[in-house]
Amino acid sequence: MVRPDTLKAPGLEDDFSPDSKDGMRHKCGVFGVLGRDDAAVLTALGLHALQHRGQEACGIVSYDEKGGGSFRSERHMGLVGDSFSEESGAISRLPGRIAIGHNRYSTSGRVVLRNIQPIYADLATGGLAIAHNGNLTNARAIHRELVGTGAIFQSTMDTEVVLQLTARSMRNRIEDRFIDALRQLDGGYAFVALTNGKMMGARDPWGLRPLVLGEIDGAPVLCSETCALDAIGASYVRDIEAGEVVVIDQTGVESLTPFPTIRATPCVFEYVYFARPDSIMHGRSIYEMRQNMGRVLAREHHVEADLICPVPDGGNPAALGYSEASGIPFGFGIIRNHYVGRTFIQPTQTGRQRSVSRKHAPNKPILEGKRVVLVDDSIVRGNTSQRIVQMIRDAGASEIHFRVASPPIKHPDFYGIDMPSKEELIASSMTIDQMKRYLKVDSLAFISLTGFYEALGAGKRNDAQPQFADHCFTGDYPTRLVDRDHDMAAKEQQLSLLDD
Repeated sequence: MVRPDTLKAPGLEDDFSPDSKDGMRHKCGVFGVLGRDDAAVLTALGLHALQHRGQEACGIVSYDEKGGGSFRSERHMGLVGDSFSEESGAISRLPGRIAIGHNRYSTSGRVVLRNIQPIYADLATGGLAIAHNGNLTNARAIHRELVGTGAIFQSTMDTEVVLQLTARSMRNRIEDRFIDALRQLDGGYAFVALTNGKMMGARDPWGLRPLVLGEIDGAPVLCSETCALDAIGASYVRDIEAGEVVVIDQTGVESLTPFPTIRATPCVFEYVYFARPDSIMHGRSIYEMRQNMGRVLAREHHVEADLICPVPDGGNPAALGYSEASGIPFGFGIIRNHYVGRTFIQPTQTGRQRSVSRKHAPNKPILEGKRVVLVDDSIVRGNTSQRIVQMIRDAGASEIHFRVASPPIKHPDFYGIDMPSKEELIASSMTIDQMKRYLKVDSLAFISLTGFYEALGAGKRNDAQPQFADHCFTGDYPTRLVDRDHDMAAKEQQLSLLDD
């Protein structure tokens, strides 16, 4: 008998499957600016501030009106600072007063040049470049239909589906063509697009992925987080609303609302893990909310201990909150090497495991003989947590009590987070007590869902219509999961054939 999770649905969607080498599930950072002679420089600086959202590849596309209306593209493997340094000469090859950029990480397999964004194509209405943060849950279904009618794809990214749909629209204005494409999408997305003399931004109707509008000396800026505005000296104007499309040119910002109004449900994982602590998201300070999670966690799961120790850097604010609420001293029992990439977004499991020992080192003098409360923002697969616990134990800690500032992650995400299957999530197959034994800790506790909402400043969770997309905890998905359902049906069909 073949296990269901080893089967793949046959046909054209194989290159778009989560198991493919060029997997399209990613969570990234986007940036764009219009009306500045140094547009490419500002874009590189903005991407550098968003480096935490993707470390495998980066790209910038600029539009040079003085150069005959030409588009210039620079796409590179690796970090922004390496790819767009003065020595690289890349910035000098990006003239123009409009530029958009993208940081990428893939969730499986290798990154190849054709999958680095922004992606560009010449359409009947002119050039169009698109940068995308998120994941489309019906991209493979659209891909099958488009390929079946003669479309030729140059990448294995869901972003190219949007480019193809825009090209096929019969509308006159590029913004109307772009909206035509958006109407056919399911899932979470934040797009920044560049066309002849214009920049466009779009956010999915559920507001799953973040996008903000800023301004620097009158020049509009679009980016994933406010920390990118701070990096270039820009001011925050407002969040792009859920389901909103903005069209920006030299005359100003036009706001379009092409979708029916529904209650926004931003993804909670932005608050738990992805966003930089100094960012403001939907009027909320990420740092303060993470501290609140620690305070609530201390109230819900107090334990007698000598030291509160964060798993850096994600656990730092919550550990400070726990220490403040409990009165137990805070200390850096783990020292992080900041020159190693985040283990959660390594493209392979082997890469994640090898990163742990290079990334963390025990601070033995403050750990030895101590009862330690180890605080982290989340536990996904459990592999990194297990290794860190053993490291703390080897450093001489007498007790280890693990406290987690998010509820147990029991369900996979389909909107751009690196959690492709339920089988990989430790909380989906183990009880709290089983996880405790697996991690080899003296106690283990997670913040409750009620406490989590309290920490977010949202009050009590509205079960009929949740205020956030908390599907990783609850299984309550806000959108259709077309590709997931197709895969499940295909696996069931193949299993039935094997049984026969």
